[in-house]
Amino acid sequence: MTDAIYPQCRIVPERLLNPSTVERLLNLLVTIESIRKILIKGSSIPPAVPYGPARGALNPHSMRRTIMVGEQPVELTVHVGIIDMELEDRDALPQIKAACEEVFTQFTYSIKEGRFMKTQASTSDYAKYGPDADELLLGLADPKSRKGPVIVQGT
Repeated sequence: MTDAIYPQCRIVPERLLNPSTVERLLNLLVTIESIRKILIKGSSIPPAVPYGPARGALNPHSMRRTIMVGEQPVELTVHVGIIDMELEDRDALPQIKAACEEVFTQFTYSIKEGRFMKTQASTSDYAKYGPDADELLLGLADPKSRKGPVIVQGT
């Protein structure tokens, strides 16, 4: 278990983000050393049509792409609408705001502070990672996913 001592913030853009915008923003954010973890959220983009008459057919969606974050490829499986972060301390907020100002030039956004990620292991975390899971993985377990979270080391 971890104590809820780390501040968290959320970037909420005015609209859903294109993969190129997500890539630019994440590349700026991973250079900020006091960000512990980043969680991107949005509506799922399945690789195949999940239901209806075209069930099982490929889903050629332009927002489902592989982007480069640092030197690591990251497959976007969601149309990104929210970015949550856990920080070492609040001193990173001006750097996060500067990164957002650089990327979001055509539309507005907001940065909110609060609690947006789990700080203790849930049942899904326990089932996926076991009782001795790394505290940085808490809250990142997707019970329906067969893959784990993407870990990108900062530069």
